Amino acid sequence: MRRSGSPSCPKKEPMTSAGPPKAKSEMRVGENETTAGGKAPRPEFTTAPWRAILSGGARGAAVVLYKDLRIEIATREIVTTTGFFAALVIILTSVAFTTGPAATTRVAPGALWTAVLFSSVLALGRSWQREREESALLGLLVSPIPRAAIWLGKAAGVFVFLMAVEVVVVPLVALLFDVDLPRVAGALTLIMVFGTVGVAATGTLFGAMTVRTRARELLLATVLLPLLSPALLSSVAATREVFYASASGQPVDFGEVRDWLLLLGVFDTVAVVGGMALFGGLLED
Repeated sequence: MRRSGSPSCPKKEPMTSAGPPKAKSEMRVGENETTAGGKAPRPEFTTAPWRAILSGGARGAAVVLYKDLRIEIATREIVTTTGFFAALVIILTSVAFTTGPAATTRVAPGALWTAVLFSSVLALGRSWQREREESALLGLLVSPIPRAAIWLGKAAGVFVFLMAVEVVVVPLVALLFDVDLPRVAGALTLIMVFGTVGVAATGTLFGAMTVRTRARELLLATVLLPLLSPALLSSVAATREVFYASASGQPVDFGEVRDWLLLLGVFDTVAVVGGMALFGGLLED
């Protein structure tokens, strides 16, 4: 029995599992901490997801491009084959259609872009044939690289191969058709870059479509050549204006080629955006 008048034992508080109170640095935003005005601070936002997607896609495209360039440096089959073919087309055209000074403006633009066009068909066929060998394309598809990045890397590789061929072909055209290359180098380089982007972008997309077929080169040329008509016509017309300025000894008037460059820019934009959007679905089919 408890004695009367004796102080009662203090009642112990039950232990909870909450643990000791959290420090300010450990508290989550909006939990108990408030600002001076009595309002909880706004939560901090992380980097936008689209930035991560873009950076991952750029890295994936760079990996595919690096792979194609390493294979080409080791084998040298695409640039060598297409370069010899383009040079042969230029030489035969210059021998067959040389008609004096008029050949510079009438024959040389068509000869140049004909050589580039057929060289691109050879380069595209061989580029995708590599992916068919030993199921390399399947390895790309099961990799974490986005499909659009695969297309972008392959298109960039074809663009580099074609530009390497054009570095040889353009001086050969200037030599055989008497073009003052230093006078028109800036405008001609711009036209070649714009035209080659459209050829590489469109050809890479439809090259993927024909990679599983047997008659790849025939089907690729049949599908690709009509689609490239706007880019080829604009490129030939712009090159003709540049070569005319060279033949007449006048500086290049960019106003004469501005409209053709605008058409090439529109074609390139549609080709690049369409290629990135359609490439994944094309391979799924």
